[in-house]
Amino acid sequence: MAVLAILIAATGNAQTNFKTLIKTFEGITGNWQGSLTYLDYSTGKPYTMPADMSFKRINNTNRFLLYNIYPNEKSANSIDTITISTNGDYIGNEQVKSRRKLSNGDIEIITEERGKDGNDNKDATFRHTYIIGKQTCRIRKDVLFEGAKEWINRHEYVYKRNTNNQN
Repeated sequence: MAVLAILIAATGNAQTNFKTLIKTFEGITGNWQGSLTYLDYSTGKPYTMPADMSFKRINNTNRFLLYNIYPNEKSANSIDTITISTNGDYIGNEQVKSRRKLSNGDIEIITEERGKDGNDNKDATFRHTYIIGKQTCRIRKDVLFEGAKEWINRHEYVYKRNTNNQN
């Protein structure tokens, strides 16, 4: 009986996590204007460029379309599909480590995943931090190379909601 109670509690928690993440990501739906600042590994210096985003939920699913729009570098434009796992533990391949409401009402989600990065394709852990507000959105990627002790800010998108052109 105790095992059944634990399974029911775990299932309820997974559904809560899933619904909470879906609701949080629905809050990003629309058009955003902003910038991307990234670390240029070849120079070791940050570079900032204009970057816009359009975010849409695919019908009533657990998937969202993220349109990355670079006004000055149109060849870099891309579309990504973001899938939230049905148990709410993953955003794509990123494991959700925490989700909390900040004092200003924004939501902060921190995820991690393993991969390779850098000019020499080193093994690394990526930490993604999403800060989602009604009018602002920040998406930051930090990298911890295997064997290193300090995280490096790889890139950060900073957006403001475009209230002139909402879908």
